[in-house]
Amino acid sequence: MKKQASDMGRRQMLKALALGSAAGAVASISAPALAQVTKPSTQEPTGNNYRETEHIRNYYASLSK
Repeated sequence: MKKQASDMGRRQMLKALALGSAAGAVASISAPALAQVTKPSTQEPTGNNYRETEHIRNYYASLSK
């Protein structure tokens, strides 16, 4: 009975080591990705993204009623 109790302690230790090493690997891989901070763009919008379509014109027309 005493031997079985010592096996449980060893199993728990091995599980903890496996989980700890897996967590360490994930942390070391994801840390550089989390550390990269993008700065907001200082460029002014060029206006190429805005297109006045039919549904936009209808919306503007509904505002003036």
